[in-house]
Amino acid sequence: MRHDDFVGQVQARGRLSDRAHAERAIRATLETLGERLPESLADKLAAQLPHEIGENLRRTEVYGGLGTGEHFGREEFIQRVATRAGCDGRRAVFLARVVFEVTDEATQGRIMAKVRESLTQELRELATVGSQGHL
Repeated sequence: MRHDDFVGQVQARGRLSDRAHAERAIRATLETLGERLPESLADKLAAQLPHEIGENLRRTEVYGGLGTGEHFGREEFIQRVATRAGCDGRRAVFLARVVFEVTDEATQGRIMAKVRESLTQELRELATVGSQGHL
């Protein structure tokens, strides 16, 4: 998937008024995910995304890629996305779901399955429900 297609899908599914809001939602979600995932997994996921989008996962890596992801739960994940996206927690949940859904569609192989496996059950639900499901 190309960068413009990825952003356009997030904008449409997230019912966002413009591309800038979509890019902010993408950045907020993927930077937070990058903090949570083991760095090697974040790097593998980033490599399958358009360069500009994948870099959001890499912004939070520790020098040399030797670190591991932070361990925090769903509430902390949502709070970080909300702060970065400039929205409330309820909206952050929806936007994160949209970004996860588009990311899943933009990648190949089992990378998103591996991402979900690395998350706690409560975060895994956020990453699998999609933009249309109930959480």
